[in-house]
Amino acid sequence: MATVIIKRLAKSPFVLITVLVTLAALSFTPRFPFKSFSNSLQQQVQRLFTAEELALYNGTDDTLPILLGILGSVFDVTKGKSHYGVGGGYHHFSGRDASRAFVSGNFTGDGLTDSLRGLSSTEVKSIVEWREFYFRSYTFVGKLVGRYYDSEGNPTKSLKGVEAKAARGTQLLEKQKKEEAKQPSCNSRWSQGEGGEVWCDDGFPRLVQRPLEIALTGKMSKRCACFKEDQLSETGLEVYEGCDYLSKTCRV
Repeated sequence: MATVIIKRLAKSPFVLITVLVTLAALSFTPRFPFKSFSNSLQQQVQRLFTAEELALYNGTDDTLPILLGILGSVFDVTKGKSHYGVGGGYHHFSGRDASRAFVSGNFTGDGLTDSLRGLSSTEVKSIVEWREFYFRSYTFVGKLVGRYYDSEGNPTKSLKGVEAKAARGTQLLEKQKKEEAKQPSCNSRWSQGEGGEVWCDDGFPRLVQRPLEIALTGKMSKRCACFKEDQLSETGLEVYEGCDYLSKTCRV
């Protein structure tokens, strides 16, 4: 049977050539197998930096890429050289992990640190969101050994704590939004010439404490909400200074 097939193939040079090319391709062993390439890529992505090594990539050496760290993740931001290079508005982030400065706005001295001690849930949540921005917008190149990753590149308790606090902040914000949706907010406007005012289309404006604000921001704050007349005797409602008890519009 095999002899018959070979004879038929021999009569069709085009088919015979196709078969030979296919067999040659199947028998060829790639010089760089996919598995090895994948492992090499993984090792490259998992590159570990010390703080001293990361400092070399601060944009002052044109032969090196510009790197920055946030929560221990290191990104190549060279394509944003106009911002992260020398003289750029974000140059203070280059060559270091200055996670705290992303929300504190302190870009000098002790402000350029990766410590988030004392920050609120919403502030920590904001820093985690900044990290996600860099994952989306720039190339992740490795991890910084220290506060957030150990010498083997594993997340530390500090990183897990930060991510848990950020998740808690997200939950509290959602809860606060649902609670505040039960009591409609006031309308408001402000102009430099006339100042500000708040008003209610249905109800009366009152200042009320945000119950979850301490957990979220570490501070107490108030918002303006509209209450029906039969609700005005509830505790915790504050009339705006200089505003009549049953006025629907108040100057602020």
